[in-house]
Amino acid sequence: MVLIKGLQKVSMIDYPGKVACTVFLPGCDFRCPFCHNPSLIFEPDSLPTMPTKEFFEFLESRKGWLDGVCVTGGEPLLSKNIPEFLRGIKDRGFLVKLDSNGSLPGKLQALFDDKLVDFIAMDIKASPERYSEAAGVRVNISSIQESINLIRSSGLPYEFRTTVIPRLHGRDDLLAIGEWLEGSDFYALQQFRPDFGTLDPEYAKEVAYKKSELQEFTDMLKPYFKKVVLRVD
Repeated sequence: MVLIKGLQKVSMIDYPGKVACTVFLPGCDFRCPFCHNPSLIFEPDSLPTMPTKEFFEFLESRKGWLDGVCVTGGEPLLSKNIPEFLRGIKDRGFLVKLDSNGSLPGKLQALFDDKLVDFIAMDIKASPERYSEAAGVRVNISSIQESINLIRSSGLPYEFRTTVIPRLHGRDDLLAIGEWLEGSDFYALQQFRPDFGTLDPEYAKEVAYKKSELQEFTDMLKPYFKKVVLRVD
C-alpha cells in the first residue's frame, strides 16, 4: 500500500496531547540542506520496508494503548496510496496526525474533504523571500500559501513550526514569518540539531542558537500568534 521505512512504536511528543506511534514514509520534493533524514530522500531502497499488513497488525495489538499515528517523512503526500493508508488507520479507531511541507495543497484538501486527518503540522521553512533557499529547490510560494490557508480554515487542530538555523533565520526573518502567519492558532520554534547529521554537510558545521536566544525569539513572536512555544529537546 505505502512504503513504510521506519516505525517509532511510541512517542509522547510527536502528536501533541496524545500517545502515538510514528511512521516514516520515503520521498520528498524539497532538498532542505538542514534535513536530518536524507536517506529517506536519496536512498530509501537502502532502508528496510515494513509491510503494511505488519504495521496494521501492530496497530491492532496497541488498541487501548495508543491514541493515534503520526505520519511523517519525507513528504507523506507523495506516497501514491496515502488516502487508503490513512483510511486504514482511521478504520481501526486511531487518530491521524499528518506532517507535511505544504507543497501539495490539492492532495491536502482531498484528505481534509475525506476526513482522514485529525491534526495537521506544517513546516514553515523560512520567510517567503527565502523559502527556496531554505527548501533547497525552487518553491511555488503560492502553493505554500494555499496550504496555509487550507489549514487555517480546516477547523482541525494544527501547528506551524520552524526549525531555527542561524544562517536562515535571523531576527528579521522570524519577524517576517510572524507577520506572514499572523493570527494563526499555534507556532513552534524548534532547535536545530546539527549533531543529527544534515543533507548538506556544511550545515552540520552550523553553530545552533543558544536556548536563551531562541527564547528571545519566542517572546518576540508571541504577539503574532494565539500560542507560541519553544522546543529544544
